[in-house]
Amino acid sequence: MPVPPVSSVPSAAGIAPVSAPDPASPDAPVPPRVAELAAGLRAAGCVFAEDEARLILATARTPDEATAMAARRASGPPLEHVLGWAEFLGLRIAVGPGVFVPRRRTEFLASCAVALTSRRLPAPPVVVDLCCGSGAVGAAVLTAVPGAELVASDIDPTAVRCARRNVEPRGGRVLTGDLFDALPAALRGRVDVLIANVPYVPSGEVALLPGEARDHEPLVALDGGADGLDVLRRVAVGAPYWLGPNGVLLVETSGTQAPHAVAAFRRAGLGARVQECDEPPATVVIGVRPTEGDPPLG
Repeated sequence: MPVPPVSSVPSAAGIAPVSAPDPASPDAPVPPRVAELAAGLRAAGCVFAEDEARLILATARTPDEATAMAARRASGPPLEHVLGWAEFLGLRIAVGPGVFVPRRRTEFLASCAVALTSRRLPAPPVVVDLCCGSGAVGAAVLTAVPGAELVASDIDPTAVRCARRNVEPRGGRVLTGDLFDALPAALRGRVDVLIANVPYVPSGEVALLPGEARDHEPLVALDGGADGLDVLRRVAVGAPYWLGPNGVLLVETSGTQAPHAVAAFRRAGLGARVQECDEPPATVVIGVRPTEGDPPLG
């Protein structure tokens, strides 16, 4: 069965992980407090020091807190961990130390999931978000498709605690466990849209990641095994048992890994195709479970 293109997916371009307050005119003088904080941030290697300073000042409750936040950011943690939030598809997603920060490219995965979930209406679609991290993707789906029944899960208890802050107020559930082991048996064969933002950095390349990720985000959210596809293969093998007829599986990967991901999907009996976004560069592999009686997929 061919996998239909997601023609209604909006572009993810123009939405940054964290958005600064409306900037002043390029010719306007930089406020002294912004300049003061930005100087320290720039000295620590922060490329967008003035934007980060403005965000810190907008988030901090007192001048002393702003100073402390800027010092903490200069010591290396991601800005989002310092602020306590990240912007994702226009939503303010709570994040904190030890939690994977949602990437801008992952907005494309979320947009694909929203488009495919919306197609299941008016019946309440059943959505599962594996490897949910902060719960950003699940929160985006629930915001765009409020009638969806969403269950998110992660193996990392720290991520689960964070995801509950983002998903449960929107009507979803967040569970702890290793991939499908976390899911209630009642979902077997009923899932319409299965999202899995699996780790896909090859083990040998983790050391090459920016220090913000390498030193401050959990290894389990980054390391995808020797070729980066170990967890993806596990998801592909298990997905047909949980998807309903014509249910879809969406996984983010890299462009170079996509052909191997497609092959893994097809070995598991799923139709598969690649969906790409140019700006920012993002790749999603989409699989579909055939209805009963469909010919084998190659």
